[in-house]
Amino acid sequence: MALLPSWQDKTFGGKKLGGKIRAALWLESEVGEGNIFTKAQLRQAFPDDAQIDRRVRDLRDHGWRIDTSRDDLALKQEEQRYVTKGAEVWIPGQAKTAKHKNSLTDAQRRKVWQDDNFLCRTCGVGVGESYDDGGIELSKLNIARREVLMPDGSTEFQYVTECKRCGTRAGEHKADLAELLGTIETLAPLERKALAAWMEADRRTLGPLEKLWGVYRTLPADSRAAVKQAVTDEDS
Repeated sequence: MALLPSWQDKTFGGKKLGGKIRAALWLESEVGEGNIFTKAQLRQAFPDDAQIDRRVRDLRDHGWRIDTSRDDLALKQEEQRYVTKGAEVWIPGQAKTAKHKNSLTDAQRRKVWQDDNFLCRTCGVGVGESYDDGGIELSKLNIARREVLMPDGSTEFQYVTECKRCGTRAGEHKADLAELLGTIETLAPLERKALAAWMEADRRTLGPLEKLWGVYRTLPADSRAAVKQAVTDEDS
């Protein structure tokens, strides 16, 4: 692995390193993915750059995920979390080729929530619902960017609804669309029909056989034997 330029150097290889590049290098070398930093720490590291907050925000346009308290409610207002690295903007050409818009308007946020039926797409909890652990906490939904491996081998970061609790494990959830589509190709027609019904309802419903299996597993051994014998007799 090539050594990173120092975030403290203002030039590298005879070229000037701007605030955005130095901020990226600081996040990589001093903060690290998944960790929290504060605005005070950022400004202390770059006392001569009055726009350093903006330089960090600009990194989001290059695929860097840097969450604020608006994205991750576990964060305090003065805190930010460096979630994942985007384009290596210190490498010539990377800042231009990987640039894309990352911020969302309120209308765009609401569309993501509506498309996801106001459900966390990691744990399935709905907006304002309680969790299954018996606690009093009610879910709050945010927008996350999930890494998706596409069938052509490329990677996209797509918006998805995630609750506050699941958002604290940012970076753990990745999707392999190519593998999923390949698995679907192997399904029998009856399995595809069941899957299509679950997708249409946006929830998994148990069929008669699954319900019978669930009840069967709860029975004592003698009763399970009687049910098994009944099934065997029917087949013979």
